[in-house]
Amino acid sequence: MDVSQLPLNALRAFEASARLTSFTRAGLELHVSQTAISHQVKALEDLLGITLFERLPRGVALTDEGQALLPVLTDAFQRMRAALSRIEDGNYQEVLTLGVVGTFATGWLLARVPDFSRQHPHIDLRLKTNNNRADILADGLDCFIRFGDGAWHGTNALHLMDAPFSPVCTPETAERLKTHADLLGEPLLRSYRMDEWSRWFQSVSLTPPQARGWMFDSSLTMAEAAAQGAGVALVPVCMFENDLRSARLVQPFRASVLTGSYWLTWLKSREESAAMTQFRTWLQGVMES
Repeated sequence: MDVSQLPLNALRAFEASARLTSFTRAGLELHVSQTAISHQVKALEDLLGITLFERLPRGVALTDEGQALLPVLTDAFQRMRAALSRIEDGNYQEVLTLGVVGTFATGWLLARVPDFSRQHPHIDLRLKTNNNRADILADGLDCFIRFGDGAWHGTNALHLMDAPFSPVCTPETAERLKTHADLLGEPLLRSYRMDEWSRWFQSVSLTPPQARGWMFDSSLTMAEAAAQGAGVALVPVCMFENDLRSARLVQPFRASVLTGSYWLTWLKSREESAAMTQFRTWLQGVMES
C-alpha cells in the first residue's frame, strides 16, 4: 500500500481507541466525538481491507491484526511527540519519560537524579511515579523502574538492587517487641502482595498468623501508617534509611526476607533511544560505584 494514502487522523483514532480500549475515551483524548472516532476507524478498516476491532456490547477488543498494528503506531506517535518536544522553542532536548515505583523514587532515585541531569543537560527527564502496576505502552513510558522478579512478558529487565523486607514500627511499639513471636500480638500492616508476612514468619520459624490489619498498595503509605502508630509494616528497609536514621521508624529485628528486587525495564519491541541508553548506562554506573 502507498503509505502516502494512509489517513493520519484515522491512524490516530485507531491507536488511541486500541490503547484505551474505548472509542469514547479515545474521543475524549483527541477532542472529537465518539461517533467521529468510530467512523474514522471504520474508514481505516475499509481502506486496509481488515477488521481491527471486535465490537462488543461494552467496548471493543482488538483482533489479531489490530494487536499487530498497535505497538507500531504507538511507537511511531511517541517518537513524533518526542521529536517535536526536542525542538520546542528552538532548544534541542531529548525527552525521557521514566516510570518509577514510588518507594524507589523517594528512597533512592530522587537524591541522585541531579547528578544525571548535570551529566546529560540535553535530556528532559520526566518522572511518573506509581504503585508498581503501570503499563509501559499505555502510559507512554520509555522505561520503568519496578519491583518484582524480573520476569515480565515482552520486556527487557536490568537488575538494579535486591531489597530485603524487614519489619519497621515506632520506637514505642518496638519497646514491646522482645522476640519475633511478640509480633503476633501487633497489627500487621499488609501490602497487596499477600505472601510477604507469611514468608517473613516462616524465615524465623514461626507459623504465620491469619492475615489481619490494613492493606496498602504502596510501601510509602504503609510505612507512614506505621510511623503514625497504626501497626508494624514489612517494607524494603533500604528505601527508608532516612526514617531509620531519624528514629521516626525503627527496625526491631534484623531478620529479613527477599521477596523481589528493583529492575529497570523497557519493551523488547521498542528500539532503545539515545536517552534511554544514556540513562541505563548512568544507572549501571551508579549501582556499581
